[in-house]
Amino acid sequence: MRIIVCGAGQVGSTIARHLAVEGMDVTVVDLDAAQARRVDESYDVRGMVGHASHPEVLEKAGARDADMLIAVTRSDEVNMVASQVAYTLFRVPRRIARVRHHGYLDPLSRALYAADQLPIDVVISPEVEVANGIARRLRTPGAFDTMPLADGKVQLIGIHADTHDCAFIGKAIRDVPTIMPDPHMIVVAVIRNGEAFVPNGDDVIELGDDVYVVTEPSRVDRVMSAFGHRERVARRVVIIGGGNVGLNLANMLARDAPYVRLKIIEHSRERAEYISRELGEKAVVLLGDALDTEVLDEANIGSAETVVAVTNDDETNIFSSVLAKRMGCKRAITLVNKSSYEPIMPSLGIDAVVSPNAITISTILRHVRHRSVTALYTLREEFGEVIEARAQEGSKLTSGPLKDIGLPEGFLIGAVVHDSGVLIPTAETHIKPGDSVIAMVTYKALRKAEAFLAGDRRDRS
Repeated sequence: MRIIVCGAGQVGSTIARHLAVEGMDVTVVDLDAAQARRVDESYDVRGMVGHASHPEVLEKAGARDADMLIAVTRSDEVNMVASQVAYTLFRVPRRIARVRHHGYLDPLSRALYAADQLPIDVVISPEVEVANGIARRLRTPGAFDTMPLADGKVQLIGIHADTHDCAFIGKAIRDVPTIMPDPHMIVVAVIRNGEAFVPNGDDVIELGDDVYVVTEPSRVDRVMSAFGHRERVARRVVIIGGGNVGLNLANMLARDAPYVRLKIIEHSRERAEYISRELGEKAVVLLGDALDTEVLDEANIGSAETVVAVTNDDETNIFSSVLAKRMGCKRAITLVNKSSYEPIMPSLGIDAVVSPNAITISTILRHVRHRSVTALYTLREEFGEVIEARAQEGSKLTSGPLKDIGLPEGFLIGAVVHDSGVLIPTAETHIKPGDSVIAMVTYKALRKAEAFLAGDRRDRS
């Protein structure tokens, strides 16, 4: 597959690296010569300098033979025009574009993206996706990450094993059923001291681990309780930052959780006045700097159950979250763009980190994977993904019980969804064609996993 990536920022370069590792022919276009040179020298891709929406630049990038264009520059307009040029002049079969401005995402604007208008197949809005991710975390207090899969029939949950009340501390994965009979959950990944791995039956859960489990929504409260988390859903929430993420989140909470008493701190007078008009009585909007303890006092942060820091500045988000926790706020959800900050978050007392770049990358990769993959969620940039895929007729995945088919290391089935419901698999489970599987796949195992999904019975080891 030949792919053109417009934009060599963190998202564009990460996407390019993933695709190149998977053997795809990737060209990255960026106006910044240093950025283009960096991706050219760092990864097995072609870096090219130029304006991504100019026809002559796309032609030099190989648009006439490209299978896909992914436009993730910093400009919505460049991304949209690049998609238009790719379709109209070069008939690139598939176009994906990142679009951020809310005016382009309004329901009335959706008609823009028809094939005879702006022919974009997939429009990605990080701000909306991030707001959705935070709203999910608020609905599952105690979880640092959560993602619905299989049309809501299955739940992926990230849980801190950080309390001695956790029933699994010091226990091997294979002993989970003896600790929690009929657990209806599978541990699919563990993060320990910053390193992630897919556990086997002999691995032991340790105090301080971050654990990802797959379960059914009806079992979430029971699973959280077994891990020692019995937090209540927040009814007093303070949002720091009234940008697109903050405004989207406030509207979602007002619509879906009207019991929440909501306050927003915004440092720009013009923006504060705008969101105050937009939200009306849905929220109290405070003008001020969230790094000022007097402003946090005015927001009554000490009695808030959750602070959500979503400004455009990572450092402001981190330090305002730390201040809020020290002033008595029970929980902090923090937006952080720089992946290099992620390892220090737990030591600062931050409960959940949200990465817009990781969410954008997950959404894009979903549309590049094998046709059987219907959903995808990146756990860590260098580690792997939880995927939802449909078992194909004749695939090796359906050739026998899981214990006999030789699943590659790093490929773990967490749930099977079929007509009769959700099954948490055992070694005896036999997957049938048409079943949906929820699986943890490390990047090292990705090619072998795709061979299982595609029905290629040849030995590729």
